[in-house]
Amino acid sequence: MNQKASATVKKSLTNNINQTFLKLVLLTFVMFGFGFMLVPFYEAICEVTGINVLAAREKTEISDVKKYLNNTQVDTSRNVIVEFDSNSHGPWIFEPEKSSLTLHPGELITVNFNITNPSNYPISGQAIPSYAPLQASSFLKKIECFCFEQQKLEGKESRVFPVVFLLDPKLPTEISNITMSYTFFEITSAATF
Repeated sequence: MNQKASATVKKSLTNNINQTFLKLVLLTFVMFGFGFMLVPFYEAICEVTGINVLAAREKTEISDVKKYLNNTQVDTSRNVIVEFDSNSHGPWIFEPEKSSLTLHPGELITVNFNITNPSNYPISGQAIPSYAPLQASSFLKKIECFCFEQQKLEGKESRVFPVVFLLDPKLPTEISNITMSYTFFEITSAATF
């Protein structure tokens, strides 16, 4: 092969490499932009479908609670054991102050959950509740809960979050044990607060 043909092949190969590199860089930026566009798209879908607003739907308005408390008698003839469970997806240390308590339906209860951010940087998250048995969830009336909103903890910060609730006295008598579980999820920094 002569020197001129070799230079042409080398130049063609260099052009192909440069074009491939530029295409890969462009593809990387497009994928990165697409990832950021997914956040508002995901939030809009969650709002429309009702996903990820479970805690907000559970909130019982204070005026409703006052009416409810004025019209409700505490059923001292019944005891219900409520167990508290906590999990976290992130670096937090998250646990209830009490693992369980015995209460009477209609009785207003406050339970505290402790959460610590052991890292050196701020982290935001939100707790998602779940209940067992599932049919008990409609008889839990929450007045205050850290799960209603996203929470931000600074690095090395510890806080106590209360959950104020009562059990409707109409709770079926066959339900004598309820588990309230909260899972604390890290919210990415792209979310707004």
